[in-house]
Amino acid sequence: MSSKLEVLTPQNSQLIFIDQQPQMAFGVQSIDRQTLKNNVVGLAKAARIFSIPTAITTVETDSFSGNTFPELLGVFPENDILERTSMNSWDDQNVRDALAKNVANGRKKVVVSGLWTEVCNTTFALSCMHDTDYEIYMVADASGGTSLDAHKYAMDRMVQAGVVPVTWQQVVLEWQRDWARKETYDAVTALVKEHSGAYGMGIDYAVTHVHGSTERVSHGKRIGPNPAK
Repeated sequence: MSSKLEVLTPQNSQLIFIDQQPQMAFGVQSIDRQTLKNNVVGLAKAARIFSIPTAITTVETDSFSGNTFPELLGVFPENDILERTSMNSWDDQNVRDALAKNVANGRKKVVVSGLWTEVCNTTFALSCMHDTDYEIYMVADASGGTSLDAHKYAMDRMVQAGVVPVTWQQVVLEWQRDWARKETYDAVTALVKEHSGAYGMGIDYAVTHVHGSTERVSHGKRIGPNPAK
């Protein structure tokens, strides 16, 4: 039975962010850049909620690409940043070592969010799968290419090679899986209210108008009674 029939869980997954840096984002044309950053940060916060081991890698920070998005660094202030020169993260031994130590703990499903889809994401995914039995889950809406075609055909090429395409919210909900998991319920619902657009608005509506909450909430924190109640 294919291991790709297994859903993502907090126990079988690890995450890598590749080159989420401003100069790389400037070239993205396949997705609105603010939407991209929202999705990247939402995915990062989800990883924090579920204690998913996370690597952050950068390329030519000082000479070209600039520092990693501060909102992403704010989620993982303790993480070492894996700086490299190669466009392909798999060429860097520090990156390979960071992933290998988690694979040794059963985390063979590597969730990837990076820029650009057609270069850094594709070369990493193909090289990693060529050299190992890791599984790559490419987060299409937390990645971006230099054009719609560049992103699309890079995703097509990776899928043909065995990469699994996913979206950031899909990953979050696979990790949660069951709303009876109360230890992460509040954090996940707060996350989707902040980052999931219409879905988050729906949760706000359900809380106030369906379940009759009298609490006002800002960024997941109660700020007092709802004056309309």
